[in-house]
Amino acid sequence: MKKTWSPKWVASGQPRKQRKYRHNAPLHIKRKFLSTHLSRELRKQFGKRSVSVRKGDEVTVMRGSFKGFRGNVERVDLSRTKIYIDGMKRKKSDGSEVSVPIHPSNVMITKLTLEDKMRQAVFERTARPEKAEKPKETKAAKARPKKEKAANGKEGE
Repeated sequence: MKKTWSPKWVASGQPRKQRKYRHNAPLHIKRKFLSTHLSRELRKQFGKRSVSVRKGDEVTVMRGSFKGFRGNVERVDLSRTKIYIDGMKRKKSDGSEVSVPIHPSNVMITKLTLEDKMRQAVFERTARPEKAEKPKETKAAKARPKKEKAANGKEGE
């Protein structure tokens, strides 16, 4: 098995190779692994299902022991593919509190930060105009007429 990450990697069914691909990927690729689902309201508003999570986004935890917890994203760790949420802390045995890392697939964005022009551009690029309802075509209308061949087998003579 190759030791380095390759952009030409073809998907493997083996979990060890999938983990290796994700672990050894460069940061510009790992950024894509940090996308998370949008809430239903945001999905309708922006016409997108998921978007990369950023510092300042308001999220709701959907899985794990902190399920239902709402807060703002405190920081995003690209190298570990984890996010940290304000107020989501755990006590250590010595009494100190530490932020709990959570995987972005376990959260849902409920409020976006749109202060950045680059992020606004993402939504403008994919903005879909409201679809006007078209009359549905029948199968007969879709069928194409067949070309007729000349009697001698040659066309256009």
